[in-house]
Amino acid sequence: MLLGRAVCLSLLIATAPVVTADAATVGREQDIGDLKLGQRVQVDDGTCPAGQVKEVRGARMTDKGVARTSTCVPRYGPKSK
Repeated sequence: MLLGRAVCLSLLIATAPVVTADAATVGREQDIGDLKLGQRVQVDDGTCPAGQVKEVRGARMTDKGVARTSTCVPRYGPKSK
């Protein structure tokens, strides 16, 4: 019985979607499509100051779907030595 639970738990963990800290990056806000609650997408459309990128988030549920908010956040590039 305990072995069966361990197998089920390991299968659940293996098939669960992987959540990463990195947000997807698109070129235009129109390219996002459906946004899930809590999902973050970075939009590199040039509307934010240098060194920043627009982050669009699925903020809250409304009767019409997920409401979006956007803010400028620091752009994190590859680490340099």
